[in-house]
Amino acid sequence: MSTTEKLPFPGLRSGVELVPTNDQPQTGKEYTSDQEVRWCPGCGDYAVLKAVQGFLPELGLRRENIVFVSGIGCSSRFPYYLDTYGMHSIHGRAPSIATGIATAREDLSVWVVTGDGDALSIGGNHLIHALRRNVNMTILLFNNRIYGLTKGQYSPTSEAGKITKSTPMGSLDHPFNPVSLALGAEGSFVARTIDSDRKHLTAVLSAAAAHRGTSFVEIYQNCPIFNDGAFDAIKNNDTKADAIIPLVHGEPIRFGVEGSKGLIRDSETGGVKVVEVADVGPDAILVHNAYNPDPTTAFAISRLTDSGYLNQSPIGIFRQVERPTYDDGARAQIATARDAAPGEPIDRLAALIGGGDTWTVV
Repeated sequence: MSTTEKLPFPGLRSGVELVPTNDQPQTGKEYTSDQEVRWCPGCGDYAVLKAVQGFLPELGLRRENIVFVSGIGCSSRFPYYLDTYGMHSIHGRAPSIATGIATAREDLSVWVVTGDGDALSIGGNHLIHALRRNVNMTILLFNNRIYGLTKGQYSPTSEAGKITKSTPMGSLDHPFNPVSLALGAEGSFVARTIDSDRKHLTAVLSAAAAHRGTSFVEIYQNCPIFNDGAFDAIKNNDTKADAIIPLVHGEPIRFGVEGSKGLIRDSETGGVKVVEVADVGPDAILVHNAYNPDPTTAFAISRLTDSGYLNQSPIGIFRQVERPTYDDGARAQIATARDAAPGEPIDRLAALIGGGDTWTVV
């Protein structure tokens, strides 16, 4: 494969150089930096880092054509530990910085690594507008439902009543549901996965990288120091069959031991609800459609976590649709502005910039 051949993944920028065929295949070791990994023992970030390091060679890209941008928090140390380009940026502003990179450099595969505090508190507006604009980037949101770097304050995803150093009598805030938020912002690719499930995590990352537009992936990530056991229900072998609701496009949404439970439409609320398959029959079970242009059903499924099913969580790709991207559109406008009669491209661009009211300062 030549270095000028277009990429196999539509989600990666056209024109990016691939690894020449005369190079040795890349491995995860080549994406591992010489920096000491400094997370607490047992942190879920380790598992995500190893999965990403193992996955990146599959993209077939040069390391210099990949950039990771992070904000502030435990997860935001990520760029240090990858041997790619990277930037440890400003609190909550990683999506905005990544937007500039993706717009200016279509030859780069742009990734954002953030946490539930970084992305959903000070960075809330930056996140939703990146999703709304559908910029070509992949956003990994590590959700441990706590502020870990600053030693255990409640975060925007901590459950109501959470006892922490900053809420000794219990949190009064209603938590964000990151997937619901992303769907409400018209995210074109929205998914959820788990730090400890390497196979599922890698599959979701692969689909996210292949998507043209903003890919949003929430990763449930355990903090063993300040919020240990937050996701025990979906990790414990004795309970995870009933706790995890797997979403697979084109398949009935069933879970539980031997698929004994499933989702159906709820005629009373207009959403979805959990039922025993034996009570309604298999034909009544909702079939998952991730490609549905209307996000209503995907949103209803995302609400199960917050609608009384506190120990159950849908996992997988909620939505995956195609729509125009911001950075492609911006580059097209610039190209149009520069396209003029022979010898006059600068004059036309100057006229566009200087159009309307102008002042001469003397």
